[in-house]
Amino acid sequence: MNKFHEFDYYLKPMKIKKVLLVFLILILSNNLNFSQSLENKNILVVWGGWKGHQPKVFADNVIKWLISQNAKITESNNFEVYDNYDSLTKFDLIIQSVTLSDISNNQADNLVKAINNGVGIAGAHGGLADSYRTKTNYQFMIGGQFVAHPGGKVNFEVNMLNDPLTEGLNNFKIFTEQYYMHFDPNIEIIADTTFDNKFYSWIDGVVMPVAWKKKYGKGKVFYISIGHDPNEFIRYPDGWKLLTRGFVWACRN
Repeated sequence: MNKFHEFDYYLKPMKIKKVLLVFLILILSNNLNFSQSLENKNILVVWGGWKGHQPKVFADNVIKWLISQNAKITESNNFEVYDNYDSLTKFDLIIQSVTLSDISNNQADNLVKAINNGVGIAGAHGGLADSYRTKTNYQFMIGGQFVAHPGGKVNFEVNMLNDPLTEGLNNFKIFTEQYYMHFDPNIEIIADTTFDNKFYSWIDGVVMPVAWKKKYGKGKVFYISIGHDPNEFIRYPDGWKLLTRGFVWACRN
């Protein structure tokens, strides 16, 4: 064996060890993102908009859980909370439940900028993905926008995909609105559903995201599309577990 091959012989195991170490760090990083505590985290819960989605019920259910996690909670039913960018950056996570409403350009810019700089955002159903239809910068940040729910409330199956957030969770059948979304191909889909031809023949077999996570700058975004009735999360425990895991994941470390 010449000196070059001898050197390469000893170097290869070192390269393999380095690759394995990087891989292990990535795994641990994902697990830490999921398993971190919300204790003493500053969390803003914003609710409002269309009353048909019962945003106050959603907020109350979430706040009750956040209290059990010893989080520091600020609740707002007023979009003026988005007026001040510096105030928004003090939060680790924003949980929003606002459907069919609007905010000013300045408020939208402040919110998007805050997420870009590290604040997390999470929510469900129309409260996050059908909030401000005229604010495309907000939709770009969230990663998708509701466009239809064929048939209204229907029976369908939520299929869990392989991800740390879905570990140990089961697929489940649910009766609610099956959201048809326009979504960013950059999102990480962690649960999906398949449409049939009962209402529109041309969407038969279309696979649609039900839950996703994504990065936006330094911030993290989590979304789940079920929850037309906020108490669905009480009736379907795997949906609630995924929602709350998403809160933890999206929260700033």
